[in-house]
Amino acid sequence: MVAFFIAALGVLGVASSGPLIAATLGATSVSALAIAFWRNAIGAAVMATPVLVRGPAQFGRVTQREFRWSVLAAVALALHFACFITSLQLTSVAAATALVCLQSAWIAVFQLFRGTRHRWQVLAGLGIAFGGVVAITGFDMGSSPDALLGDLLAVAGGALAGLYTLAGGKARQSMTTGTYTTLCYGMCAALVAVMALVGGQPLVGFEAGGWLGILAITVCAQLVGHTAFNHLLATMSPLLVSMIILLEIPGAALLAAVFLNETLPAGTYAGLGLILVGLAVVVLGQKPGRAGRRGNTSGTPDQDGPPDRPLAELGTD
Repeated sequence: MVAFFIAALGVLGVASSGPLIAATLGATSVSALAIAFWRNAIGAAVMATPVLVRGPAQFGRVTQREFRWSVLAAVALALHFACFITSLQLTSVAAATALVCLQSAWIAVFQLFRGTRHRWQVLAGLGIAFGGVVAITGFDMGSSPDALLGDLLAVAGGALAGLYTLAGGKARQSMTTGTYTTLCYGMCAALVAVMALVGGQPLVGFEAGGWLGILAITVCAQLVGHTAFNHLLATMSPLLVSMIILLEIPGAALLAAVFLNETLPAGTYAGLGLILVGLAVVVLGQKPGRAGRRGNTSGTPDQDGPPDRPLAELGTD
C-alpha cells in the first residue's frame, strides 16, 4: 500500500511538470529559461546541503574525467530544458510530454551507434515509438507551423535528455549522487543564466503568481516526483519502476485536458498511444538480468546511472 501511494505520488509529480510549466508561462511574465534556471538552482542547493554538511571534501576528489562528463551532462541538460520548456509554448502539453519522453528510445539509438546489440523487441519498440512521432508531427504540420516547431523542439529535448543520462552515467561510475547532482544542476543553472542573458529573458522581477509557479514546478516535478521514483528503486525492480514512469504520458495529457481545457485531434491521441506502447516494448525487451543490477537507492531527485542500467531512465521533466 505504501509503495502504491509513493508510485502514485511520483506519477502525479512528473506528469504535472508539463501542465504546470504551460500554465505558468501562459498566465505570468515568467520566461522559459527562468523556469529552467530556478529549477536547477534550487535543485543544486537542495542536493549540496547534505554533501556540505557530511562530507564537503567529496568535491575536492572529483577527477578531470568525472568533471568533463559532468560538464557534458550539464550542457545537455541545459539545452534539454530550453527545448522542452519552449516547446510547451508552441505545441500541446500532451504532445510535448510524449515526445520528450522518448528519452529512453534515444538512449537505445545512441547505444546502437556505440555498438550495442539490442534484442529484436527493443528495435520493434523503437519503430513503434518513432511511428508515433511521425503521427503527431504529421497532424501538427497540418495545423500550424508553430505546433510543428514545438514538436521538433520536444523531440530534440528527448534526445538531449538521453545524452544527459548517458553522460551522467559515465560521471556517476565513481561519484556520489549528491556530488554529481550538485555539480550538474549547478553548472546547468549557470549555463541557462548565460543563455537567458544572451536571449534577453529575465530571471527575476516576476509577480507573486510567477514565483509560485516556479516553486510548484520545482517541488512537484524535480523534488517530489523524481525522489519518489528513486525511493521505489530500493524496493522495486528498475524495470517495474520504468514501466510506472511511462504513466507520465497519459497523466500529463489528462491533467492538461482537465485543468487547461486542452483538446487534441484523434490522430494525435493515436500518436501518443503509439509512443506509449513503443516505449513499453523497449523497456520489456531489455536483456534478462539487466533490469535488476542496481538502482539508485539514495532517495535523491536525480535519474542517472551507468549505461548498463535499464534503457528507461527516470525523466528530466
